[in-house]
Amino acid sequence: MNVAYVYPWDVVGDPTAPTRLAELGVDTIALAAAYHSTRAVTPYHPAHRVLDVPHPAFYLPIRPHIWPRLVPAAPTWTPPDAYLQAQTALRRAGLKVHAWIVLTHNSYLGTRFPDLVVRNAFGDPYPYALCPAHEDVLEYCETLVTETLTLAEPDGLILEACGPMGFTHQSIHEKTSGADWTLTDTDLLSLCFCKACTPHYPSEAAPRIRAILDHPATTSPETGPHPPKADTMDHALGPLTDEVRAIRVRLSASLRRRLLSAARATAPNTPITLHANPTPWATGPFAALPDGDPDLDVLVGNCWGDTTTDAARLTALANLCTPGQRVGAYVLALPPRPADATTLAAHLKAYAHAGASEFHLYHAGLASPQRLSALTNALRHLP
Repeated sequence: MNVAYVYPWDVVGDPTAPTRLAELGVDTIALAAAYHSTRAVTPYHPAHRVLDVPHPAFYLPIRPHIWPRLVPAAPTWTPPDAYLQAQTALRRAGLKVHAWIVLTHNSYLGTRFPDLVVRNAFGDPYPYALCPAHEDVLEYCETLVTETLTLAEPDGLILEACGPMGFTHQSIHEKTSGADWTLTDTDLLSLCFCKACTPHYPSEAAPRIRAILDHPATTSPETGPHPPKADTMDHALGPLTDEVRAIRVRLSASLRRRLLSAARATAPNTPITLHANPTPWATGPFAALPDGDPDLDVLVGNCWGDTTTDAARLTALANLCTPGQRVGAYVLALPPRPADATTLAAHLKAYAHAGASEFHLYHAGLASPQRLSALTNALRHLP
């Protein structure tokens, strides 16, 4: 199975979209049912070429009596039932439609409910990041899943950000690179110390993190030599590593188990895909899944970076699979990747060799005609 990702606004109002997508050589569309804010190009749409999406939204009708404390926003840039309109058009073209939902990445709700967002060891809030240690957030995510399955009856469900978001984020203009923080530093800044998370950590965890980030590996006349920077999370957290790691993994696992239980109760036969990362410290769109989960149908790994590194990640996910589970490669078909079928085909073959049996292609609505052509030709070159 090969999957092309699109937004509802790529299809609604463009009668040529379903045929164009079907001609790519995919059999399934991942259609966003709940998505964060963005600024998107729409190179094929007859009504516009750029669309500003100022806040996260739910693209299915919102039934207020169903939702708990947190209620998603409705879009104003599409009809309130844009998902359903797009799904109907895509199915008429012979395509299956999987509902793609982004869970804890929500600046609209985070801004309105600052008590529910991720906070780093300094207490700084991340308003785009709902923390799943809070019952209100768990209830919101659960309702998002059940309402999507109930109202849309999709052919599959794709879960993104099924765990805590972290420091790394791209939405508002980022001005964070000048601090020269390492990858370990950003992992440390991704550990949540909100009111719900803090009691679970050892008391010395937050002070240790603050000390590491406040004392770079330099020498100054005032303070003399500082210790070298920690180059891994194990080095940074020292004797606290195992305990903190276990807490972090449980945070994603508890959300995932709750959502899987709700999904299976609502639509028992709907296949469920998780955007996953085998690294226990992972945050963001690809949630930490170091131990696997036999209740999932597909584990999708990110393939937007170095091909060798991405292939190793896919192999790690494949090693976590139980019989019948599949691995998908989330393949970037946008810049900085070239619009070249030969290059893209080589990447797909490397990912298949690493264990991927399906390709999730990002993004069929944002790609130029040249990129769509390269994508089509690359898929044809697969054995």
